[in-house]
Amino acid sequence: MSIKEFVQKFYKSDALIDSEIMKAYLHPEVTVEWNSTKGLIVLNHDSMLAMANELSRAYVRSKVRISHIIAEDDLVSIRYSHYVKTIENPREEMLLAHFSTIWQIKDDKLYRGFQMSQFS
Repeated sequence: MSIKEFVQKFYKSDALIDSEIMKAYLHPEVTVEWNSTKGLIVLNHDSMLAMANELSRAYVRSKVRISHIIAEDDLVSIRYSHYVKTIENPREEMLLAHFSTIWQIKDDKLYRGFQMSQFS
């Protein structure tokens, strides 16, 4: 599987709301530098799994719509919109945010991430 296919598989899975699935994709030394509306957030392996657990408490379904994905060497750049369905209203799909992320892949895992997000 190419690194582009690996990243696509990650985002098409329920990894963003399921820490057990996410764990399979993360390098043990993973770090993500996320520029969000709250400023810079730096995540490591444990905090990424905790975030997935937190999202699973609020959302019953997660869907990622990828608009762009480019791979070169050990890097994959992806632009996507993240949609969720809440526990309170599982029939309505809600846009969570738009994201642009650059992933470095190491040992066939997500190793370094550089991410920006914007609410719609």
